[in-house]
Amino acid sequence: PRGAPKSGRSMHLLDVTMLYAPTSGGVVRYLRAKHHWLRRYTSIRHSLLVPGVANACGANGEIYLRTRAWRPHGHRWPFAARRWVREIRSCAPDLIEVGDAGPEAWAALHAARSLDVPLIAFCHSDIVKMAARRLGTLSGAAVRLYAREFYRRCDLVVAPSAFMCAQLNEWGVERVVSRPLGVDTETFSPVRRSPGLRRELGLPSRVRLLAYAGRFSPEKNVHVLLDAFRSLGADYHLVLAGPPADFPLPDNVTLLPFLHSSLELARILASADGLVHAGDQETLASVMIEAMACGRGVVAANAGAIPEIVTPPTGVLVTPGNSDAMADGVRRFYDRDPEQLGRAARSRATSEYSWGTAVRGLLGHYRGSLASGLSRPAPSATP
Repeated sequence: PRGAPKSGRSMHLLDVTMLYAPTSGGVVRYLRAKHHWLRRYTSIRHSLLVPGVANACGANGEIYLRTRAWRPHGHRWPFAARRWVREIRSCAPDLIEVGDAGPEAWAALHAARSLDVPLIAFCHSDIVKMAARRLGTLSGAAVRLYAREFYRRCDLVVAPSAFMCAQLNEWGVERVVSRPLGVDTETFSPVRRSPGLRRELGLPSRVRLLAYAGRFSPEKNVHVLLDAFRSLGADYHLVLAGPPADFPLPDNVTLLPFLHSSLELARILASADGLVHAGDQETLASVMIEAMACGRGVVAANAGAIPEIVTPPTGVLVTPGNSDAMADGVRRFYDRDPEQLGRAARSRATSEYSWGTAVRGLLGHYRGSLASGLSRPAPSATP
């Protein structure tokens, strides 16, 4: 049957994406966490076909294809579609998952049809809103048509939240399911807390310290955080962990280099009093779940998928795009006892967002796509 592993070998799952760069965040952590979980608990073979500086193999199942970058450390655009089709076919996967709708996704679609295997798309981002915000309404409409044409050709589209499911339905994509991603609750844990972080930053022990980690792209609204902390004054401090910044920072904001290590990110998140996030187009915001797993509450914009994650016991939601509302939310966060919020956040993260729960849910969708109405071997998810 279509997509079934050949007799005598285990299923081969191939992930294909261009969203795999030194400064990538949640998508890379998702793919690597899934790879380690599948290797530890199942017999499924898992590979990742991704752009790289050279043709090489990586330590996490990566197959790197040499691809040019438009800017240093940025995403590499895989325009050599035929080469990607050949490489995908040579991997002989039983199921393909794509992590974006870029050029390599169309190559994966072509390869999947020629191999007669299912193609699942994981739609991590609302690319329509991103295009409209950055390039204007007409560009957003064009991207919507493009996204609809691609995602409607996939066997199934997985979204990380009910919010993103609704967006896909609005684009005209019907075969959509919601599957929230997970968090490594051992790496992201309160045990990573370091009482010396304030000292390392040259701050007094009494300062109220909050963190933001991620990209500084327009939809993240980092300027809202900066304006909020300008108004909050010296009693509050914000530590930013992200790429180099080309904008001025208030005196009570410290920029750290991009954190490539999950352990170091966990240390920063666990050692601050909480996480602040002003993004208003989040389809999941993995960093919020990671902060919650570290036993820290969240102050975030009441927009996108964020209300699905940050509930009243675990944080404070504020009016999007408003620095005064963000500053007020930070004050309310401290009025509500950050430690109590953090305990509730940790409990929610471990009970609802573990990688075991996330990957088992994905395996159920893989089974359904492999079946396609026929009798197929189902991948085992039993540790």
